[in-house]
Amino acid sequence: MVVDGNWTVERHLAGKPAHIVDLYRQVIALAEGCGPFTYRVTATAITLRGERRGFAGLTPRQRVLSGYLDLQRRVEDDPRIGAVTPYTQRLFVHSYRIERPEQFDDGFAALLAEAYAVGNGAHLRADGDRGGRS
Repeated sequence: MVVDGNWTVERHLAGKPAHIVDLYRQVIALAEGCGPFTYRVTATAITLRGERRGFAGLTPRQRVLSGYLDLQRRVEDDPRIGAVTPYTQRLFVHSYRIERPEQFDDGFAALLAEAYAVGNGAHLRADGDRGGRS
């Protein structure tokens, strides 16, 4: 795990309500279901990294778990997604907010799997394969 100064996952979770810590753990469990990844921890976020790049970020707050997903397409019809910002011609950063466990459904799992594929270089493939779950 790469840390920035004194920042660790534990420091991000310290003092957060139990339900926020549980939400964080749910995202991590979904990411682990996608395959291996590493962490990069900074003062602003816990980033999950694939073989090629970061693909998701998490920031535990007092009332919500916020974060981002890097995807190869725009997702604008999901209530968990706030801003969608172009990062490159092939990537879009999607900000999300999770407040309740029931917001983790097959749709969120699929988005995380798409982001995981980006972390492993799917956005670099000429065939445009997004590498999401079938």
